[in-house]
Amino acid sequence: MKIGASTLCGFKDSIESNLDYFEELGIRYAEILHQFPNEQLNTDSLNSYNLKYSIHSPILNINIGSLNKAIRKASIAEIKKSIDLANKIDCDIVVVHPGMIPFLGKDYEDFIYGLTNSAIKELGEYGNDLGVITTIENMPAFEGMMYQNIESLTNTLEEYNMFMTLDVGHANHTNHRPNEMYSNRVKHIHIHDNTSLDDEHLALGEGDIDLKTIIGIYEENKFDGVYTIEVNTPEAVKKSLSYLNSL
Repeated sequence: MKIGASTLCGFKDSIESNLDYFEELGIRYAEILHQFPNEQLNTDSLNSYNLKYSIHSPILNINIGSLNKAIRKASIAEIKKSIDLANKIDCDIVVVHPGMIPFLGKDYEDFIYGLTNSAIKELGEYGNDLGVITTIENMPAFEGMMYQNIESLTNTLEEYNMFMTLDVGHANHTNHRPNEMYSNRVKHIHIHDNTSLDDEHLALGEGDIDLKTIIGIYEENKFDGVYTIEVNTPEAVKKSLSYLNSL
């Protein structure tokens, strides 16, 4: 079982301070949140660590399904920078959020899904050309967020021969049962906890997610990806590691 952690836990700090902490905890896999204030990264520094990486493309001010063509193109271009970074540091996985439907776009949902799917396909092909797997993440139950349903996202990714990052906390927030969280398209998993009332990114064991059952299902299906702890604080990473060891 491969266990990693996301730099979300200290995203205001330097990437190096997060990576130092992960190595102290004995973590071998790190996911880099590639956005402000850490857009510009030193690849030599990253390669100096004894860690294997995944990259989370930027989420601030990004919408690959925007009805504004310029914003949509800029969003795709920013995500391609994350794919470029992955290629430079020999990283296999890049995580991408799908598009957003704005309040005034409710009457254009099908059209916006079309724009988003086109962007997803473009990013998948761009990643393939660089030897990087572009994965699309399922979203929590917030208004306007696309692909909250795992089955729907699976169907789209099967069409494009692409893969998913399963976010267990998001799936719990959208009331998926543990057996409904399985998809044969999943290459990468985010784990954190919540009470299903909000997307809280709590330490494992502090909410009501049946993580033991979910991990059991994936292990039975020979999942070979990384379970990445994606929590809000460094201390929550440490607590989550202890929880995983107790399972």
